[in-house]
Amino acid sequence: MLIGLTGVAVALAVGSAALYAVLTVVSFRSLDADATSTATEVAGLVDDGNLPDPIPVTGSQLVQVVDDRDRVVSASVNADRLTALLLPGELSTALREGHVDVPGARIGTSSPLRVVAVQAAPSTGRTVVVAQQYGDVVHSQRILRLTLFATYPLLLAVLGLIAWRVVGAALRPVEALRDSAETISGSEQDTRLPVPDSRDEIHRLAVTLNGMLDRLTAARTRQRLFVADAAHELRSPLASMQTQIDVWQRVEGPSDELTALAEEVRRMTALVDDLLVLARLDARPRQLDLEAVDVAAVVREAAARAAGGRVPVTVTAGSGGVLANARADEVRRSVGNLVDNAVRHARHRVDVSTYRDGPVVVVDVTDDGTGIPEADRERVFQRFTRLDEARARDEGGSGLGLAIVRELAEHLDGSVELLDADGPAGLTARVRLPCLPSTLRDHSAG
Repeated sequence: MLIGLTGVAVALAVGSAALYAVLTVVSFRSLDADATSTATEVAGLVDDGNLPDPIPVTGSQLVQVVDDRDRVVSASVNADRLTALLLPGELSTALREGHVDVPGARIGTSSPLRVVAVQAAPSTGRTVVVAQQYGDVVHSQRILRLTLFATYPLLLAVLGLIAWRVVGAALRPVEALRDSAETISGSEQDTRLPVPDSRDEIHRLAVTLNGMLDRLTAARTRQRLFVADAAHELRSPLASMQTQIDVWQRVEGPSDELTALAEEVRRMTALVDDLLVLARLDARPRQLDLEAVDVAAVVREAAARAAGGRVPVTVTAGSGGVLANARADEVRRSVGNLVDNAVRHARHRVDVSTYRDGPVVVVDVTDDGTGIPEADRERVFQRFTRLDEARARDEGGSGLGLAIVRELAEHLDGSVELLDADGPAGLTARVRLPCLPSTLRDHSAG
């Protein structure tokens, strides 16, 4: 919009300057044409030897006929009959350039004079000089300048307002498309862009984009179904493999090969389970079948499962009042994923705490490991993302744990973020879940 207004301002300025220049040129050319016509007629009388004295003229023109010594030999009634109007140098300029301007003080007026000169036949040695006052032209120029300066800002403002209204009306459908696209990109809903009624480019753009969204939705659905079907089909073979390994170990006794194979099957089973969780989350609407979940109890369960691991897990939680409006299995899986991830990366210990912060329940899982650079903290929530591929595979990570935590939290209208731990090193994973509405009322009443 600013660029357009600047262009309009420049165009108006150029147009005003051009108008002023054209009117000025036309005015002076009209004066010169009238004076030249009179001078040519008088020169013809000189050539014919019929020059009257005084010379008859019309209007405000002054006419002198001078000889080759610049002496006045004839003049109009209103012209000086003794002193030539032009100096010798000015006469030469008028003959060469077609006109010359001289001050009006030479004839006792304040208006400047526009003078043209035409030579009669060379045999006569006479030159006709015609002068006209052009004070009216100067006055008209002044009035035009003042008018342009006065109307330029007003005209610019009016044109700017018109342009703003017209461009705004033209871009309003585009802005509606942009807002809808931003809403769609930030949600999992299969909504579509609004299609304007007008059969113009915006209408065709909206139809084309909606077609693209339909294809993307279909592709996403096919991908989700493929992942879900593949995961379902893999569960039975993996369970069968695990059973055969267990039987083989009981019959043949434990061995390094069977232990390694059992661990790989366990990792594959965990990966399949994670894929099934993500597939169910992609297919299920948010906030269905919510219930009161005792987050403190879930935290204690997760710590108990991690007991006996490579580092101790301590829990800080209240005995009651930490109830989230969620689904127990999803909260359990989120906290379990965070605790398992912290245990894998901690050096000496893992601390888990839960508390209420206004309308939300907060769960903090803190380890004293090396942490995650701030630039990578958002990236690790993407599916199959591992900052250290070799280390993550050795430690059993699939790159889906944090992605599942975020998907679960967002399905419950919650959030998850990674923060620096309070100590010199480490990382805190913080999950926020909405409180149970009844506990909010009880808390407000208390």
